[in-house]
Amino acid sequence: MKKETSDQGLPRREFLTASAATALGSAALAAGAVTDGGSGNVKIERIDLFPTRYRTVGFFKFFQGPGGSYGRAAVTLKITADDGTVGWGQSVPVARWSYETLDTSMIVLRDYLAPVLVGRDPVDIAGAQAAMDKALAPAFTTGMPIARAGLDIALHDLAGKLTGRSLAKMWGLPRGGPLQLSWTINARTLDEVDKLIDTGRKRGYRNFNIKVAPDPKFDVQLAARVRRLVPNGFLWADANGGYSPAEALEVAPKLADAGVDVLEAPLRPNRLSGYRALKKQGALPILMDEGVVSPVELEEFIRLGMLDGVAMKPSRTAGLSSAKRQIEILRDAGLMWLGSGLCDPDVSLAATLCLFGAFGLKKPAALNAPQFLTEDILKEPLKIDGDMIEVPDGPGLGIEVDEAKLAAMVKKTRPVGKRE
Repeated sequence: MKKETSDQGLPRREFLTASAATALGSAALAAGAVTDGGSGNVKIERIDLFPTRYRTVGFFKFFQGPGGSYGRAAVTLKITADDGTVGWGQSVPVARWSYETLDTSMIVLRDYLAPVLVGRDPVDIAGAQAAMDKALAPAFTTGMPIARAGLDIALHDLAGKLTGRSLAKMWGLPRGGPLQLSWTINARTLDEVDKLIDTGRKRGYRNFNIKVAPDPKFDVQLAARVRRLVPNGFLWADANGGYSPAEALEVAPKLADAGVDVLEAPLRPNRLSGYRALKKQGALPILMDEGVVSPVELEEFIRLGMLDGVAMKPSRTAGLSSAKRQIEILRDAGLMWLGSGLCDPDVSLAATLCLFGAFGLKKPAALNAPQFLTEDILKEPLKIDGDMIEVPDGPGLGIEVDEAKLAAMVKKTRPVGKRE
């Protein structure tokens, strides 16, 4: 394989599967052996990785990065088949939400997960999942799931393009949509609430989700204020694991009285007995989030009586394959699932929309990239009208990446491995 530069001037450095780290730009991987599986007609030829940081507007606590950096970090992935067909994906690490960072995602993707996919049939997604399972051992659950999600999404996009089918058609489901969005209230003081609600309303939003914890007293006041301002909207409180078990048991009935409809991630996911106590209390439907990555723990947590449902995030669950199976499990168990994300930028957001549309999501989705992100890398941005967003249509994810936009974003992103 010869070294090359894309039509848009996007730099590419090629590495063999045993290569050392790269600082910035793309890490391309090649392998000589071709594995069996799938149709056997087309193989994955290379995988390029692009570290990026999207510009943002407004305050969101999870966007704070190392060395004072601020923005929505992402690794954009490009999988190229040997017939020239390309699939796009995105890994969206959030250091203040999980242990995965832009730096660690680049390393794991480049040195462990991507190399085992080169030479494989891209339509054999199950085989690719098995190969990645062997490449990086799990701990409690799937290893580095946020990083891995980008590869899973790119594989789905590539498989869809190779077969001429949308994700919904690949799954034998309707396209679905449009989907309704929820506006995120991340208030630091009660004085900020009215303006935040007004900003969302001016954008056409009718439903709101609030960030709560660790201050139960403030949280109840916040919920009550939002409910007074939005008497008929769906009100969803997300604690991101910020309460102790005692605090959660005390605050849940008060949040319910204040008008909250559902409480997400009140405890850290290893507080198993605390989740069981909250579900038994029954003050609010209890959703898990951070603690559910693979279908395995979801099935176990359901058996243990720990939850009423899940705030589903394909970007958290190692991608579409796992998220799809979890929705099926929840549906079969008669439990709730709500649509959520990690402020996923355009590529990851498109994949999420395809999944939620295909499974007929009914409640407003906490997909807040349109609220917080101010740039994209698509040739045609996702279609949004007020608080309604269209599900992309077309082969794969139904989107096209503008590589010139991507190159510009890569150029302004701090070098991976360096502090600003």
